[in-house]
Amino acid sequence: MIRKILVLCITWVATVGLAFGQQGRTDSLVADSVNSSLGRVVEDSLIQLKRAQADSVKQRMQAEIDSLKQVADSLNKASIESGNKEEREQLQAKSDSLKAIADTLTRQADLTYLKANARPVVLESDTLFYTYANLGPYSSEDRASNIEARLMELVKMFAYKSDSLRVFQSEQVWNIAYGQRILISILPEEAQVQKMNGSALAQKYLNTLKPKILSARKKHTIRTWLAEIGWVILILVFVYVLYRLLNILFKFVLKKLYANRERLFKGIKVRSYELLAPHRQLSLAFFAVRIVRLVTLLIILYLTLPLIFSIFPATKGIADTLLSYILNPLQRTFNSIVNYIPHLFEMAIIVICTRYFLKLLHYFSNEITEGKLVINGFYADWAEPTFNIVRTVVYGFMFVLIFPHLPGSDSAAFRGVSVFFGVLFSLGSSSAISNIIAGLVITYMRPFQLNDRVKIGEVVGDVIEKNLLVTRILTIKNEEITIPNSSILGGHTINFTSSKQYLIHSTVTIGYDVPWRQVHEILIDAADDTQYILQDPKPFILQTSLDDFYVSYEVNAYISDTTKIPEAYSEMHQHIQDKFNEAGVEILSPHYRAVRDGGQQTNPPEYLPKDYQSPPIKIKKVDE
Repeated sequence: MIRKILVLCITWVATVGLAFGQQGRTDSLVADSVNSSLGRVVEDSLIQLKRAQADSVKQRMQAEIDSLKQVADSLNKASIESGNKEEREQLQAKSDSLKAIADTLTRQADLTYLKANARPVVLESDTLFYTYANLGPYSSEDRASNIEARLMELVKMFAYKSDSLRVFQSEQVWNIAYGQRILISILPEEAQVQKMNGSALAQKYLNTLKPKILSARKKHTIRTWLAEIGWVILILVFVYVLYRLLNILFKFVLKKLYANRERLFKGIKVRSYELLAPHRQLSLAFFAVRIVRLVTLLIILYLTLPLIFSIFPATKGIADTLLSYILNPLQRTFNSIVNYIPHLFEMAIIVICTRYFLKLLHYFSNEITEGKLVINGFYADWAEPTFNIVRTVVYGFMFVLIFPHLPGSDSAAFRGVSVFFGVLFSLGSSSAISNIIAGLVITYMRPFQLNDRVKIGEVVGDVIEKNLLVTRILTIKNEEITIPNSSILGGHTINFTSSKQYLIHSTVTIGYDVPWRQVHEILIDAADDTQYILQDPKPFILQTSLDDFYVSYEVNAYISDTTKIPEAYSEMHQHIQDKFNEAGVEILSPHYRAVRDGGQQTNPPEYLPKDYQSPPIKIKKVDE
């Protein structure tokens, strides 16, 4: 508030001085106050007042000049219309004289306005020269501020060379440059104000600049070095204090972790397997804390170096390079993330649509599996594999849509990896693909279901798993056998469970001396006595062949529980042996010779009479 009142008072005094035409006194006031901050405020205020007064004076002078020009034009017109030659020459002379006076007044008005528009260029509180005219979009104030900024850069420059300052002309403008950079541009109007040509004025400015810059650099260098050293010491002290605080903090964290180890670390178990014991968790936590501490200290050290280097002009380039190693990757990462956001939205929309579409399909699949939704010709057990196939296709289509939006999908490395995996998949998955196709075909052929008793090749057992690649069979000996689906599709499969009644059969060979009706009766009795054989339909006998030494009889019987087929076969064979032995009929398998010498029969001893004795060998001698 006091400063504003002071400025207003000075402005009022300056205004009164200008009103009474005390221009010299005002200029003296400006010159005396330039060396203080208050004088600068006064100078700016007076400049504005001088410009306002110059605008007013210029407007009045321009009105008078316009009047003179109008009078001159009238005299010129009268001279043209006059018929008297002497009178015409007098009028023309007066018109030319008035025009010359108008031109002189115009130039004086322009020079007066330029002087009022002057803006001092100050370096280290020393006024070097003034800017008067505007240059393009830049006013005289802007030009003066820009020149001061460029000169201060030279003062602060580490490798400054005064020989690099030079003067050159560009069209009608004279320039003072340092190297390739233009510092000052001198316009023709400014040379006219100084009543000098452009070259001489530029050389004068150059001669003024060189010693002023050297003097400012000497003052600035001492202050700068002291400030730079002070800043370095302050930064090192701050980094040391921060280092100590971080050590204290991390030690405190380690102590807290150790003190609360029983509460914080319970171990990690996956079902019954202990993946990570509590003491290993504690060691891992300690290791993580030490890694975080080391990384933090390295980051602080790395950031301290460019901060110190940036203080000294000679090492600013190193500081910029060190910072670029961090900032450039971070900037690229940030830009990549920002630019990738639209792709994320598109991927999210694709994934959400795919997810809810599959949920709809899964709902219909469950409805078909539970029998609530019936489609003619479509079995309920087809619902789940069909859903899995459709889900695979939908996921593949989703990946095709998402692939162009993946980061780096168009890079050469990504394409190379894709080609590598494509070749690897095509070379190593031929058998897997054939098994998958066979699994699909088997699914829709429906040759067996889970828990069915089947015979695949030479393997007999229950189906416990079937997928796109293999089928697993649990045999009656509790052996789990894995069969590739391609082998199943290329061979034959017997399903014992598909029918409610399964026919088992067995063949025996009996000699021709035994009546076939007796053999039929014995075999029927053996089948009837078997536990798992059905009585309806009844067992039946087929005579399959008449061989050289015996007749082949096949007994056939029905069984409903296909899981008991091995037991049924075993028991039926036991009863066949018992029944034939009880009837005294020999089973001629394996083969026996038809020539008998009266030796021991093949029947078991318990089926022979108690007083049975083997007949002696009979030999008959034939006389010649």
